[in-house]
Amino acid sequence: MDVSGSDEQSIPVERGPKARTRKLMLETAIGLMQRGQTPSVSAVAEAAEVSRATAYRYFPSQSALVHAVVDEALGPILGWQSKDTDTEARVADLIDASMPRISEFEATFKAALKLSLEQWAERQAGTLGSEPPFKRGHRVDLLQQAIAPLKATLPEPQFRRLAQALSLTYGLEVLIVLKDIWGLAFEETREVALWAANALVRAALDEANGSLAANNQGDSLPATI
Repeated sequence: MDVSGSDEQSIPVERGPKARTRKLMLETAIGLMQRGQTPSVSAVAEAAEVSRATAYRYFPSQSALVHAVVDEALGPILGWQSKDTDTEARVADLIDASMPRISEFEATFKAALKLSLEQWAERQAGTLGSEPPFKRGHRVDLLQQAIAPLKATLPEPQFRRLAQALSLTYGLEVLIVLKDIWGLAFEETREVALWAANALVRAALDEANGSLAANNQGDSLPATI
């Protein structure tokens, strides 16, 4: 949960009629994606009864459109913060704050994932053309923020690895694996995700404490001649 990102950004939000037009297009795109579609800019323009020229001024590519839709669907998740100093509590709070929203817009996020996979296949085949790549990656910043209290405890490589490992317990993919494949209900999915995330945080701390103890023991050994 991931979350998106794109090298090509949409134009800045404007006030008045332009802002309303952009909002209409986003709402229309979300409606289509919630029904399992991954619409083109032209398809959204048609459904929203907006001219193609106008639509492309706001979203110059499908990637830019889907990027904006994903950000809109993520909503308050993007502004998540925590004042808690306990890392496990912060990670649990992020998961608890995110999973209901990810579940609510599951179809939208799956449509975005579908675009990412289709672009990967086209890139492998050399047929992607000039379409900017659709990138996903909000979870990188969110998870690093969640484990921020450990920055002074873990060396940078271990801190980064923990954030990478936690990525496997967070986002749309958790629903795909635990709900779609294992058939778990939402609450069971949440509990497994929390258990796995806490286990990873504790493992990282145990590893760091073990390394520190070994170093301290080595420092206390008498020098040999």
